Amino acid sequence: MSIENYLEQGGVLTSPSNAPARYRGELMRLMASFVDSELAGSAGFADVINTAPGIKQRIAAARIVLEKADHAERVLTIMGEFGADMGRYAVHQPWAERLDRDADLGAARHGGDMRLSVFHYPFTGWTDAVVMNVLMGLATGVQLEELVKVSYGPLATAFREIAPRENRHAELGLEGLERIADDPKEKEVARASIAYWRPRVAVTFGVAGSARFDTLKRFGLRHTPNEDLLARWTDKVDNKLSALGLG
Repeated sequence: MSIENYLEQGGVLTSPSNAPARYRGELMRLMASFVDSELAGSAGFADVINTAPGIKQRIAAARIVLEKADHAERVLTIMGEFGADMGRYAVHQPWAERLDRDADLGAARHGGDMRLSVFHYPFTGWTDAVVMNVLMGLATGVQLEELVKVSYGPLATAFREIAPRENRHAELGLEGLERIADDPKEKEVARASIAYWRPRVAVTFGVAGSARFDTLKRFGLRHTPNEDLLARWTDKVDNKLSALGLG
């Protein structure tokens, strides 16, 4: 059986040495997107720590900053086994840099890194950052349900360790959003932020009927179509926001 057939039938690889060239390329792209998004997310939240309204909120934001950087390092270590230059990786891009608020990237990459497009947009304040953390945190949870099944064993293990902490980040955001929803003035700010961030997070799931998905599925790097993941996220968001009176 060829490695390609082995992967298509659910096989798992455990070493770079037996990974086909196209598989290596797609795997590196997947890992780079995750690492760059985590580094950009960490840098973005670092900038809002001092705008937090209380000590608990500052601790929550600092925890997110620390753990996202740690998640990036875990996956970057695996990239290093495939030849990535770990020594310069974390400093070769301005991870905290953002575009104008009204920029419209869609799902397109921008600049020299592989972060998801949503991480190119800036925050306008604490409430805005909390809203983005909730919406993107729920999206990350859905995406990690997919990523823990990737056919490269060491990466699947890393994602299984990362997933609970990323889910906790979303929970911290929901706790903060619940407090915000109790303040009529901030609740209106949150509504505006939801309208801004929701479509920008939605595009991170990719296009429906993606031809590239078929390739990734053959390699065991994807299993669930983009549109199905988007639907799961939409249901989660609708339920959470409705419970807070923000639906």
